[in-house]
Amino acid sequence: EVQLVESGGAMVQPGGSLRLSCAASGFTFSSYDMTWVRQAPGKGPEWVSSINRSGDNIAYDNSVKGRFTISRDNAKNTLYLQMNSLKPEDTALYFCVRAWGQSDQYRGQGTQVTVSS
Repeated sequence: EVQLVESGGAMVQPGGSLRLSCAASGFTFSSYDMTWVRQAPGKGPEWVSSINRSGDNIAYDNSVKGRFTISRDNAKNTLYLQMNSLKPEDTALYFCVRAWGQSDQYRGQGTQVTVSS
């Protein structure tokens, strides 16, 4: 059974940092590009960042570039998102997604990030 389990979400003050993790199981993690997507209340899903299978091709949305860092550890079947200089507009439910936009897309249940003073 394919599973993606996100963790690390919390409530933080503006300017704070969080590190999200996504533990993958039930499939060959190293064979898939992985993506972080977020969804704020009342809004549609928003692409945040993607990383290819080997981790040497990375892309970020302009809204997070320079503040967020995506990484993966294929030996541990885990995807990460280091988030620094957090802003209130980063508040959302964050999902890790396998094969974003493809026929075998799969996402986890998400982890909540709230940035508020």
